[in-house]
Amino acid sequence: MPHIDLPEAPGIRALFQFRGETAKPLVELAEVLLRAPSSLSRGERELIAAYVSSRNQCRYCTGSHSAYAAAQLLGGAALVTAVKTDLATAEVSPKLRALLTIAGQVQTSGRAVTPEAIAAAKHAGATDIELHDTILIAAAFCMYNRYVDGLATVPLADDAGYTAMAPRILEHGYVGIPLGTRP
Repeated sequence: MPHIDLPEAPGIRALFQFRGETAKPLVELAEVLLRAPSSLSRGERELIAAYVSSRNQCRYCTGSHSAYAAAQLLGGAALVTAVKTDLATAEVSPKLRALLTIAGQVQTSGRAVTPEAIAAAKHAGATDIELHDTILIAAAFCMYNRYVDGLATVPLADDAGYTAMAPRILEHGYVGIPLGTRP
């Protein structure tokens, strides 16, 4: 049960409907991080969000971003599950594995990011922009996860609900999510 009186919507959507003025910049940030032009695919960026969210045990964000990643990656849900279960054996490129490793370090602490992890990512072909964006996605999702769980929002009952949301996000992005008008 949520800690405050929220609209009847799952996860962060309830928070966005509760207070639109704070939701707007959060939605815009997600849009830029996960959908703007990038050398990392939208699916790869969603996978970073899902991976960090799973490490933070945020059910809503893990479910939603896992579904959005699965809908955009070859390998779909099986690949997303493999990454969340055992990154070391998941069938991803060396560059993506290195970036996900860094995202996991950020999830622990920004200061946990090691020079060795950065060097490994660069050796695997990661650019400075990709390193920047990976770290920012990971940091932002730590914030989103804590926001969602800190107010005890209600996740969807099962993964089918998240999968059903994926086509709308893929087509319209995050800026189309309804926002509240309460000051």
